[in-house]
Amino acid sequence: MRFIENINDGWVFHKGPLKNDATPSYPSLTWKNIKLPHTWNALDGQDGGFDYYRAKSWYMTSMELDLAQDEEAYLEFEGAEAVAEVYVNDIKVCAHKGGFSAFRCNITPYIKKNRAKITVSVDNGESKELYPQTADFTFYGGLYRGVKLIIVNKCHFDLDYNGAPGIAVTPVINKDGTATVTVESFTSELTDDCEIVFETDGKPIILPHGEKKCDITIENPHLWNGRKDPYLYTLSAKIMRKGEELDKVEVKYGIRSFRIDPEKGFFLNGEYYPLHGVSRHQDRENMGWAITEKEHREDMELIAEVGANTVRLAHYQHSQYFYNLCDEYGMVVWAEIPFISTFMKGKAAKENTLSQMKELICQNYNHPSIVCWGIANEITIGGEDSELTENLRALNDLCHELDKTRLTSIANLTMVENDSVLNKITDIISYNHYFGWYIGDVADNGPWLDKFHEENPEICLGLSEYGAEGIITYHSDEPKIQDYSEEYQSYYHEKMLEILTDRRYLWSTYVWNMFDFGSDMRDEGGVKGRNNKGLVTYDRKIKKDSFYIYKAYWSDEKFVHICSKRYTDRTGDSITVKVYSNSPKVTLEVNGVKAGTITGDKVFVFENVPLKNGGNTVKAFSDECQDFAEFNRVEKPNESYTLKNEKSGTNAANWFEDNASEDGLEFKDGYFSVNDKIGDLMKNKEGEKFVSSMIEKISAEMNMNISKGMLNMAKSFTVQKVFDMAGSKIPPGVKAKVNSELQKIKKAP
Repeated sequence: MRFIENINDGWVFHKGPLKNDATPSYPSLTWKNIKLPHTWNALDGQDGGFDYYRAKSWYMTSMELDLAQDEEAYLEFEGAEAVAEVYVNDIKVCAHKGGFSAFRCNITPYIKKNRAKITVSVDNGESKELYPQTADFTFYGGLYRGVKLIIVNKCHFDLDYNGAPGIAVTPVINKDGTATVTVESFTSELTDDCEIVFETDGKPIILPHGEKKCDITIENPHLWNGRKDPYLYTLSAKIMRKGEELDKVEVKYGIRSFRIDPEKGFFLNGEYYPLHGVSRHQDRENMGWAITEKEHREDMELIAEVGANTVRLAHYQHSQYFYNLCDEYGMVVWAEIPFISTFMKGKAAKENTLSQMKELICQNYNHPSIVCWGIANEITIGGEDSELTENLRALNDLCHELDKTRLTSIANLTMVENDSVLNKITDIISYNHYFGWYIGDVADNGPWLDKFHEENPEICLGLSEYGAEGIITYHSDEPKIQDYSEEYQSYYHEKMLEILTDRRYLWSTYVWNMFDFGSDMRDEGGVKGRNNKGLVTYDRKIKKDSFYIYKAYWSDEKFVHICSKRYTDRTGDSITVKVYSNSPKVTLEVNGVKAGTITGDKVFVFENVPLKNGGNTVKAFSDECQDFAEFNRVEKPNESYTLKNEKSGTNAANWFEDNASEDGLEFKDGYFSVNDKIGDLMKNKEGEKFVSSMIEKISAEMNMNISKGMLNMAKSFTVQKVFDMAGSKIPPGVKAKVNSELQKIKKAP
């Protein structure tokens, strides 16, 4: 029978290459005892500076194996970032390119005298053919998900095909209300006296010799019905020989149907089921990606508490355990590969996208929670071209070839214009919009969505990302963009919920992000190495105020939450107190005295709430629940609540934008430079002529098509930002030349 053991203890780790690039047997003196999961970037990947360690490092362990003559031994690596090579007794056994999918190695031929020394190199360094290479998150190197030893009979369910479980289950609900469950097995070469036995819902089926696929009818299926009732069946598959069980695999599956209408939204099991949820990154403060089942389940508990019914698992394949949790909790899932941000030309890079997609689908085919495969995210940061389009079409075709039951999706950046071919490749699409943070005002989201829907009524449109930074130490009575206050983030999400709730045609919406996460390139709001758009802090200890406005809209769990609790010190004899609740009526008390009762919906604002000198206790309550806050009346404002940011009130710089340094560039007062916005240039007669000239040159010399959509978005970009987005496409010296020409154009007084 199959034997599975976690082998996460007893490893040693060597950071960096071995001496003189020696073989793994080299007896380095710098091996460190560690336990898996492990990453070498847990700390330097979150401290800012974009200088975290990215190179090859090594892991080593050893084991005793006493295999029977008819047994084989495999190693299963659940996640190794990003390129892994596995050696057994100093002989290279296998290699894997891709930091997020599981892979296995058959180590049987390499075991010597029942002993196996396992050495693994893992490399998260730069590559020209492996995704991701550019993204707004840290690529934490290491064996960050753990390793298993699997011992099986030579007659076994396949362990060599893309890390898949060896069983594919496809349930379909029939018109008469029954369900047909098609089960297909994948096995090693079986002897003539072997037979396969399936069993589900109490029905065992023995397949005729040589057959590996069958249909099972379930008369009154118990449906997997999202958060309401995420019922799971168990399918058991056995390989038997003369009454002896040689191998056994069990998989969970769910019976459900879904469809998406471009006008009416998402339907689950024939009923309208509006998808509202969050995106999730898998890292944790001081842990990076090296988290355990405990941290995964804590994340799921928080996602469930906020009331989400769908999760976008960005921007890569997540742990198999988390997909299991999504099945168990009834979360509808968007699963995707890290084909993200910057497109790399060439056959090898394209093959890597296809390989990662194949592994994602084959390993996760049986999960009822997954409804779509995401083929790319913001892949047009460097522009659109025919080779990129062909790559996307190939991914879309592969998805439909491997899985005829699910849809394909893509997350496009705002600059992708409404009639772009990129909106016609996948079955459904979504956009990442940050009106109200990086560009424009939060109110711009509604008109943009309505215009796209009006121009493309046949396209199923969703919102794959939206959000604003919220740092819990910053507070304001008059919140605005780029003050990074908890209050602006709450205001932003209040407005977004008002906008999104009224637009049924959106097939799904995803907050960016459920949790703060590590991005070592960032330095925003006085916090280095972190994206602060989460509804919950990086360590998962604090739910920001914005968490509770979503809970008010999405959750049936009754609660009352007083906002701005961390804004403790206040000046003046009265304040405004805002309360979030899903109760219809909230009462406020101050120092034991009733201050008022409001009947309302989600947001309750109590104005002119009196404060006495010193400490004040505020209580908010409804019939079902209550919450408390402490406010201190002080003479002078607490300066720690305010970020010293001259750009406060203007849109924030995106992660791929970098202000031009003054190294070699001139910046004369009263004249344009690469630090000025395209839109401001176009308002100037000479500047508009210069922009038109630039567009002509780019179109001709770089074979790029500057669309109206790209140009409209570019109006809010600086010239420097355009250079940053184009990256290596811009030859050396061009930026300096452009800046020099701009310095000749005088600004209007």
